[in-house]
Amino acid sequence: MVLNGSQIIIECLLEQGVDTVFGYPGGAVLNIYDALYDYSDKITHILTSHEQGASHAADGYARTTGKTGVVIATSGPGATNLVTGIATAYMDSIPMVAITGNVGTSLLGLDSFQEVDITGITMPITKHNYIVKDVSKLADVIREAFFIANDGRKGPVLIDIPKDITGAKCEFERKKPQEHTYSVNSDEIEEAARLINEAERPFIYAGGGAVSSDSFDELAKFAELVDAPVSLTLMGQCAFDNTSPRYTGMLGMHGSMTSSLAASGCDLMIVVGARFSDRVTCSTDSFMKIMDGKKILHIEIDPAEINKNVTVTSKINADIKLALSKLMKKVNQKKNTEWMNQIAEWKKQYPLVQVSDNPDDVLPQYVLETLHELTNGQAIITTEVGQHQMWAAEYYDLETPRSFASSGGLGTMGYGLGAAIGSKMGNPDKTVINIAGDGGFYMNMNELTTLAKYNLPVIELVFNNTVLGMVRQWQKLFYNNKFSQTTLEKATDFELLGKALGVDAYTIRTKSDVRTVLEKAISANKPVLINCLIDKDINVLPMVPAGASIAEPILEIK
Repeated sequence: MVLNGSQIIIECLLEQGVDTVFGYPGGAVLNIYDALYDYSDKITHILTSHEQGASHAADGYARTTGKTGVVIATSGPGATNLVTGIATAYMDSIPMVAITGNVGTSLLGLDSFQEVDITGITMPITKHNYIVKDVSKLADVIREAFFIANDGRKGPVLIDIPKDITGAKCEFERKKPQEHTYSVNSDEIEEAARLINEAERPFIYAGGGAVSSDSFDELAKFAELVDAPVSLTLMGQCAFDNTSPRYTGMLGMHGSMTSSLAASGCDLMIVVGARFSDRVTCSTDSFMKIMDGKKILHIEIDPAEINKNVTVTSKINADIKLALSKLMKKVNQKKNTEWMNQIAEWKKQYPLVQVSDNPDDVLPQYVLETLHELTNGQAIITTEVGQHQMWAAEYYDLETPRSFASSGGLGTMGYGLGAAIGSKMGNPDKTVINIAGDGGFYMNMNELTTLAKYNLPVIELVFNNTVLGMVRQWQKLFYNNKFSQTTLEKATDFELLGKALGVDAYTIRTKSDVRTVLEKAISANKPVLINCLIDKDINVLPMVPAGASIAEPILEIK
């Protein structure tokens, strides 16, 4: 059949199983939006307030569904507004396809109105990108983009399409999506199994790869088989049930003392889909001193990550799900009673606890633990970036797969509300809560209007301490209390703001307000903004200073 470029785009999206896209129209994508109108019964389009919000929505949709997120933007500033969202997805290996319009092919390179070289701009932050100058190649480019976004280590792909190509016509034939095939080296499996079978104090450290490979069941079974404690990176949150007695908390800069001691005390560290980032090792030299004499087994799909930051003993370079499935057939059932008893003792000795001299103070731990209780641990949690992000990872025990979306590698303030919109669209039956600080909230509060427009029952929970809390915490520790430009203290009336933007709004002022307000918000079945007032001197602990050893975290800040 003969279709124009815009119809081909939509047909290819349908081929790939896409039912939801996020975006913002403009002149260069008018043809695409005209086609979307005709396909509105098959593809839902969510109009955000800003293209960056749309890119984060596509990202959150991908993280919490396992599908590919799709975002559409026009040329020029529309395309450049996607850059932060694309970089966020790239750093965290999230499958996304960004479709941008551009000026007509005859106008390319002439500094035309709203023309930018978006493929050049995004080359370092995409797995691949394209500019399509021949409509006959458009369908195959889109198919290839979806395949690349999901193959191996996942990530974003951008397709830039000049306006005349979206209107040009050619023959189109539907095709089935190409399947992904993976293999594993049997010698690597044998060597890994030998190391595990010989180990007496194994320690599992899992990251985002365990989530993106959908290895939740495999990781849980593997931990039981190996009889090992499990620590997760920020990106690995929700890869393993946080309520399990095996779970020791995060590892690294804001990791638990138990995880640090487990890393120091193990004889085999089993790394599952993690990359030894600087937020985990803190200092590579000190980390390697801790690991001196210990063995490290790295299970990772991206060969470039193996031996990049930390030298390992052995590896399995393969898809995590496949690797764990094959490995479990070779590993003996282990019983490391003494080791697991030691882990349990450390957990009792070093609990994560926030305390205050005033019993009426609102502590983030109490808020998040109450939230966990009221949602039965079944909510999807998205976050902005800062102290609240760490508190969410520490105190809301994630129990279900794909229930956490947070910007890890890039650390993007303003990420969470867009991600919450995408998460809710992909999981309409789930309670979705964005945990924010007031700094991050001010970066994306315009997306509250998106919640109101579509009546999406998302809860925006803002820990409002009137400061940029994480930066202020560093200033307190390392810059002699010189709080340069970290005091916000804006005169915003959150309840009036919520009303103006079309959402319900409540304020938590004292501990006695917490349960009442959270219950109202959860039962409202509409978008809700919660202004949770907390003290500006509540810190994120433990904390390992940059360059220090994870074995020596700061446990108290006076």
